[in-house]
Amino acid sequence: MRVGAFVLAAQFPGQGQGEPLHRAVRTAEVSEEAGLDSVWLAEHHFVPYGVCPSAVTLAALLLGRTKRLRVGTAVSVLPNTHPVALGEQAALLHLTSGGRFSLGVGRGGPWVDLEVFGGGLDSYETGFPEDLDLLRRWLAEPRVAAAGERHGFREVAVVPRPSEALDGDGSGPEVIVACTSPGSVRLAAERGLPMLLGMHCGDEEKAGMVALWRRTALAAGHPQDLVRDPGHVSAGLCQLADRSADARETLLKAMPGWFRLGLDAHVTVDHRERAMRDPVAYTELLCRLHPVGTPRLAADRLAATSERTGITRFALLTEGSGDLAATEENVRRLGAEVLPRLG
Repeated sequence: MRVGAFVLAAQFPGQGQGEPLHRAVRTAEVSEEAGLDSVWLAEHHFVPYGVCPSAVTLAALLLGRTKRLRVGTAVSVLPNTHPVALGEQAALLHLTSGGRFSLGVGRGGPWVDLEVFGGGLDSYETGFPEDLDLLRRWLAEPRVAAAGERHGFREVAVVPRPSEALDGDGSGPEVIVACTSPGSVRLAAERGLPMLLGMHCGDEEKAGMVALWRRTALAAGHPQDLVRDPGHVSAGLCQLADRSADARETLLKAMPGWFRLGLDAHVTVDHRERAMRDPVAYTELLCRLHPVGTPRLAADRLAATSERTGITRFALLTEGSGDLAATEENVRRLGAEVLPRLG
């Protein structure tokens, strides 16, 4: 089982925008010290829900600050950037980090980002498969041309080529797809790509998505070894304390205010109606679903999720207190008191 930290760079009420970014950097540094496997970086635009606008840029910094840790994006929002530009950045990080970079990509949402960056609503609603396939070709082939509905250009050389990494197996960076619907699960499975599953999902829902992925991947002709261990990642929440009630109380004091401030700031590109989750009820749901409590309870919940879903990689949000010192302590306890119980 591989456990990493999920970093949102969340701006809690009363905080400036530099504070969550500093906390994000420290989370990665302490994660390596504590023996965690990875950090996964979220990307958001124009909202305090998360103040990192470029997960791949922050990944570059953190790869330079660490020596062992795997650093991934969770996710880079593909409709907001050109697939070739993102592919070039991913190749660069893969080569210079010795293969420690993972590229997570997703559709994002129908937010005003699409207007600002020029992708338009079509890039969100229908353009993701073409974008994803062009990105994958860029990471796998020496020369690439495009003649699709969204992208068309003459053949050009791929420079730098990710397969020329001095360390690693000669392949490009790992690519993971954020999946929130049966359609996105099938899209990932048909391409043999692992899924990143959100922290709002419970074990039963995640198990169903894994089963659908497996059926679709087999029907697409992917080999049994890949289908058996594709490397899906489950996002979750982790808060540790000597008493489970104290861990829940920490989150219930801090997270609803952040949710209320951050989620309500999202603006749709086409003025469609959207309902915001109740912040307190959502926090309570996450506390029930994820490793929130004593280290023993946390280890038991992670083990149970792995047994029910078959997922063995986790990205856990550890900054739910909103406090830097508390986040660092939470990460250290995750490494010292939970990981050993997972074997």
